[in-house]
Amino acid sequence: MTMEPSRAKRLKAQTNDTHAGVDNAIMSAASFTDREGYGRFLRVQYLFHRDIAALYAEPALQALLPGLPERQRLALVEADLIDLGMDAPRPEGPARFAAGEIDLPTALGWLYVAEGSNMGAALLRKEVAKIGLSDTFGARHLAPAPEGPAAHWRSFTAALDAAELDESDEPRVGAGAGAAFARVQALIDGHIG
Repeated sequence: MTMEPSRAKRLKAQTNDTHAGVDNAIMSAASFTDREGYGRFLRVQYLFHRDIAALYAEPALQALLPGLPERQRLALVEADLIDLGMDAPRPEGPARFAAGEIDLPTALGWLYVAEGSNMGAALLRKEVAKIGLSDTFGARHLAPAPEGPAAHWRSFTAALDAAELDESDEPRVGAGAGAAFARVQALIDGHIG
């Protein structure tokens, strides 16, 4: 009897190509060779985390994902912008999610993308250190969780995998992750590319 892959592993497989495209777009834009380029990356981060800020305050998601409010990074991105003397970019419209009616399966997909970005932050931290930024100045949102990025990710994926959803909800989780990666790509194209 073969076991079906976990939800997190299914999401990884479903979004692998899109994820690779986002990573390549960020790195090929040379966003980390100077503060101006990094500032463009920060604008993308701000707009994405603004889109999902309401998810971290959603009680139903907090019940599924313990410690969810502490995972939010919007305030850290805002502090990084201030460190660099930058204003937050003007959003093109309302945040993707607003307090109130949130589709949980879709939201889980978006959070998978947001939380997964923490794993790549270790590489980015090394790059921004070369331009004088750190966990306490300009790159706060890239700082690892106290327990380390791998343990932080494992605790998130364990909760994600344990979330009880109807089988009919599963496609919406994948669609949410796909939409989140598409949003990040659109932001890269508009602000970095």
